[in-house]
Amino acid sequence: MDKKICVLTMLRNDDFYLKKWVEYYGAEFGRENLYIYFDGKDQTVPAFCEGTNTSLEDKIPGKVVELEKQRLDFLSARAAELMEKGYDLAIGVDADEFLVVDPNKGVSLREYLESQDIKTSISGLGVDVGQLLGYEGNIQADVPFLSQRSYARLSTRYTKPSVIAQPLRWGRGFHRVKGHNYHIAKDLYLFHFGYFDMGRIQARFSDKDRIQSGVKKHLKRRSKTIRMVSTHKARNWDKWTVIARRLQTIFRPPYALNKPAMLEAVIIVRIPERFRQIV
Repeated sequence: MDKKICVLTMLRNDDFYLKKWVEYYGAEFGRENLYIYFDGKDQTVPAFCEGTNTSLEDKIPGKVVELEKQRLDFLSARAAELMEKGYDLAIGVDADEFLVVDPNKGVSLREYLESQDIKTSISGLGVDVGQLLGYEGNIQADVPFLSQRSYARLSTRYTKPSVIAQPLRWGRGFHRVKGHNYHIAKDLYLFHFGYFDMGRIQARFSDKDRIQSGVKKHLKRRSKTIRMVSTHKARNWDKWTVIARRLQTIFRPPYALNKPAMLEAVIIVRIPERFRQIV
């Protein structure tokens, strides 16, 4: 049975990622099913958003923690409204996050999700893409990201309940759904590209909005994925994604039993060639 699926995001000053986001999810689900909320009425809707549902919202005030809470409360409410209007599934992701089905499955993301029996939510295994310094150059926006980056950290932080099948409340950053467990789907991955280019990380330090909202330390901390990718041995994807999925399914952090944990393991993997042209 065909399922009606919508995709939501909220962002500020992130056209670099949003263009790729619109192209990817628009091809999967149709641009008419994309809902993009701009944080601040001083923003300008880019021309590449034509055909999507865009909305300029009042800028959310405050520092990172409170800002994120309000942002996810807003998106949870919008997802609930859309599901009340007839959507079967809602996907909530940031503009630098891409849900990807393993190409070995031979199905699109839409086909994969339509085949799943989702009661509450499902998560893709988190893949935090880095940059191998000295070998991988500056990212080019008009070339598939995964043709330029070959290494990533398997990360609990990005194993998120991105896909919901009923109105639920996402926690900050989509990292959990409140009052429910998580379910890591087989052959589904959430690729995060937010910190996969050292040049872009350094440029973000000059963004006054992010500095004022307290993100500077967060951005600096996230460059550690690049350092890890550049200093750790890369492991086999097909073996270690299975291991990571099992660990994250079994272990939970004591402070949040509806989030995955992985015993602080640092697992760096080489992304297989079969993913190169997807995002």
